[in-house]
Amino acid sequence: MRHLQDDQLLLRKGLEEEVYVGTSDADIVPLSHRIAADLSGFVTEPDSRNVEYTTPPVRSYEQMLDKLMSQRCRLRRYVQDLGGYTLVPGSTMSMVTDDEFFISNPKNPYYRFIRDNYGTDVVTASTHINLGIADPEQLIKAYRLLRAEASMYLALTANSPFRYGRPTGAHSTRWQVFPPTPAVTPFFVDHAHFRSWVAEQLAAGTMFNPRHLWLSIRPNGQGTPDVLERLELRICDRIARPQDVAAIVALMEARVWQSLEDPSIDPLAVRSEDELQQICADNERRAAEASLEAVVTDWQTGEDVSMRRWIEECWRACAPTAESHGFANHLAPLGSILSEGNFSQQWLSRVAAGAEPRDVLRDAIIELTELDRRYDPDCPSASSRS
Repeated sequence: MRHLQDDQLLLRKGLEEEVYVGTSDADIVPLSHRIAADLSGFVTEPDSRNVEYTTPPVRSYEQMLDKLMSQRCRLRRYVQDLGGYTLVPGSTMSMVTDDEFFISNPKNPYYRFIRDNYGTDVVTASTHINLGIADPEQLIKAYRLLRAEASMYLALTANSPFRYGRPTGAHSTRWQVFPPTPAVTPFFVDHAHFRSWVAEQLAAGTMFNPRHLWLSIRPNGQGTPDVLERLELRICDRIARPQDVAAIVALMEARVWQSLEDPSIDPLAVRSEDELQQICADNERRAAEASLEAVVTDWQTGEDVSMRRWIEECWRACAPTAESHGFANHLAPLGSILSEGNFSQQWLSRVAAGAEPRDVLRDAIIELTELDRRYDPDCPSASSRS
């Protein structure tokens, strides 16, 4: 592997981060239309209570995090100056009391379609991870593998246990309520299959446009479905800690490299389409319910296994690949997540001990603000909140 040039050892990667803005008491405020108007690189979502920003594709993990934190801290400074606002943790609107939809642009027909058909179930926060793969056939093959294992990434990142001010019983309420669209999406056999299937959905009206494909992971590109250049992992709840972002990306990249370098790694070579659909639907549901505590089905063996063990085995198996490509060190934070639990587990433990969800989120706001300041001291401090 080392005979390749350094820039061929790493895939290009870019991030899309959706985040809530609000008060230090964890109340979310509809501000995305103002943010997008004033800050370049920030865009609205259909509801104005979450805003999205992206990073350009880079190969270096250090550059990826630098660009992410630059955007995140630009946002922190802007909303602090705007009204003493901050970033609110979690991936659902934890403290809302009703289902009112605050449409950010009523003139946008896609936004109106989403409001009228899905309501606030889709007003969530998440981190989407994009990896560049130039060959569309290799991209579709990697899609099959990552889709079969997408529940792992949800289990590692779950942080949406609250809605309407109380625990919901799930670890990722976001993924539990988010509507898969279309209801059933194939494990595509090749690029031609993907193109024809998307065309059929558009003709049937089950997709509003070529990007109205909402599932755990999707082939994507500037000219989708005809031109594909990246694989987009969409299942993660928002990943607040930068070191965790790098770890999740590293696990995904290692699995993609294994798919690219080993033709035998292919879920469709092991299971039928129907079997894979059922396994993945069950695994994603179980991960949304119990994250790292879930019992899931290993698509390779068909056996039930604890989510922690499944992730641990996957991590260990792909570590040599990550080492050969020079990014194995970024996998290390996975160990802390597996041992300490994700945010949902930590927050629910505090609630079980008597804390109120709002107090848990208030503390998380302070913790994550100070963590961001370690990467960028120009971020406003928690003590500067008004």
